[in-house]
Amino acid sequence: MPSPLSTALACRCPRCGEGALFEGFITVRARCDHCGLDLSDHDTGDGPAVFLIFILGALCVPLALWINAAFDVAFWVPAVVAGAVALGLTFALLRPSKAYIIALNYRHRSGGGGGMAPPAA
Repeated sequence: MPSPLSTALACRCPRCGEGALFEGFITVRARCDHCGLDLSDHDTGDGPAVFLIFILGALCVPLALWINAAFDVAFWVPAVVAGAVALGLTFALLRPSKAYIIALNYRHRSGGGGGMAPPAA
């Protein structure tokens, strides 16, 4: 079984590590094209977005405060810079974070749920 981190970074199926996990930007496929894993019932909800809000908030607020303290710029410049950084990192990290939650759910789910449980070892 591939590691959750490697499948998340590649946005691949948590069972085989080969099939694509997403159709479009963040829409999860109904079934893995490679191994046939049923992903249709999987719902990450707002989990990935919430984690990103906390992480990026912890990075971008100090960045804005540092820019404001270190440089003599207009008051809106730190907000624009921190906002652009937050927006770029959100688009870069949303798919891998959603894939990571799916992979962890697959690895640790005890049973039921449309075949998402890993095979018994």
